[in-house]
Amino acid sequence: MKNPSANSDLTYEALHAQWEESRDQLPEGLQLRTYRGLSWIARAEMEGEDEDAAFIFYWIAFNAIYAEDKPEVEWTPERETFREYFGKIVGLDEDNVVYDAIWERFSQEIRVFLNNRYVFEPFWKYQNGAPGHDNWEDSFERSKRAAGLALAEQDTAKILSILFDRLYVLRNQLIHGGATWRSSVNREQVRDGRRIVAFLIPRFVQIMVGNPGEPWGAPHYPPVAREIL
Repeated sequence: MKNPSANSDLTYEALHAQWEESRDQLPEGLQLRTYRGLSWIARAEMEGEDEDAAFIFYWIAFNAIYAEDKPEVEWTPERETFREYFGKIVGLDEDNVVYDAIWERFSQEIRVFLNNRYVFEPFWKYQNGAPGHDNWEDSFERSKRAAGLALAEQDTAKILSILFDRLYVLRNQLIHGGATWRSSVNREQVRDGRRIVAFLIPRFVQIMVGNPGEPWGAPHYPPVAREIL
């Protein structure tokens, strides 16, 4: 039976209560990652109308829950890590919350993102004169075709991967000082990006907490000595 609250926003307070109920069943690494993620979700919710700051804090929460600390010999490119993580999340999404968010709740915002050259990294490489990016428009069209095919096939994991690839560019613009705070130039993508991650990332945490037996991997920078969570 589908969770009746599946299509509503999942607040920190409600999610933390679920985490507390499951805490003792969570492996140490998963407990740490989700606890850290929850802390940043709580911080993001404090931002109110500051969409830039909220987006950044939600992205920190995302980093806390998805990234794995692997040996150097097992280093995986960011896009591949996205694909692996989203494939697992979608496969465990029994209530189809993520699926519904992609195909119903945020379908228009996601389509706009996928067709926005200003969150497509090769476009900026070309603007900055980086060699090998004169054909960025061809790359952009191929990317849009790949997204269109995934949309046609309702391949949720692939759309998430492409979407977060675009969101990652927005994240870089903000984190690395490539945008002005509350700029009108990127307001639409920041606003839509904040709404998307504010819904999805708490759901990712919920799915992880609900599946403690899955191999989620080791967290980065685990506590040492007498440090606490």
